Amino acid sequence: MTVGLLNVLGARYWPYWNTFLSELGVEVVTPGLPDAQAYALGRQSLPDVPAQVQLVLGRILELGNVDSVLLPRGRPVTQDAWSSDLADLLPRRLSGLPQLIALPDGGPEMPDAALELGQRLTRNPAQVRLALSKVKLLGQPPRQSMPGLSAASKTSVAVIGPDSVLRDPFFYGPLAARLAELGLYPIAASDLPREQVEERGQRSTTPGGKPLPVGERDLHGAQSLLEGKGAVRGLLYTAPARDAAMLGALNRLAAKAHKPTLVLSLDPDAPHWPDLERFAAQLTGTAPTSRPQETS
Repeated sequence: MTVGLLNVLGARYWPYWNTFLSELGVEVVTPGLPDAQAYALGRQSLPDVPAQVQLVLGRILELGNVDSVLLPRGRPVTQDAWSSDLADLLPRRLSGLPQLIALPDGGPEMPDAALELGQRLTRNPAQVRLALSKVKLLGQPPRQSMPGLSAASKTSVAVIGPDSVLRDPFFYGPLAARLAELGLYPIAASDLPREQVEERGQRSTTPGGKPLPVGERDLHGAQSLLEGKGAVRGLLYTAPARDAAMLGALNRLAAKAHKPTLVLSLDPDAPHWPDLERFAAQLTGTAPTSRPQETS
């Protein structure tokens, strides 16, 4: 049996699943194309879906003929079917894909999910229990502390968005580089201690008092942690291109902010944000400066 394993969507526990499968003796295949090529492959196949889904699809297509593909389970926001049901939706949109299995990326449910997966792949309970004992330490949450809130000669800005963006250099790298050029010091929500983010997020509810989806709680928790910090001068929200649900959640969050805000849609095909210079000038108190025009 050949199993594809995807390190996508900001996965934190890819080493856990990779080691677990290896201990089971399963043949593991991982993608290796450059991000831009995998993204282009997925975009060509499904041009209308969110950008992070296109990258995942490209990685799946790259693997070719495998029995199944494992990917991290998403953390959805309101009306976010792509995060909550990605493993079910993709095969409906594109025929011929291998079986997709979404697995928890951390949390108390991960060992039970590993147990069920191991039984499905090997039907050998003793081997599965041994493999689980080998990866127990890899399943422990990492120790995290608050990141630095300031840097010399830079203006601090909170960057709030899903891990699928902020933990992926393909999506976030160009933006981080541009922020540095504009004299801004980004504090990414993905670098915050997860426990503190989740604790703050639990306090947020819908206008009707109902609990928010887990991904939206993450966003609220990150904003609650960062907006009250004096060093943070503004809040920058980042959604993947074509992700209407995430963009809606971030716009709702920005409407509640008490500091300057900017909501950006990150499109790998167009990594330019005209509004970002004006936003940076507002935070730093300087006049916006444009990049020099390229000449042919």
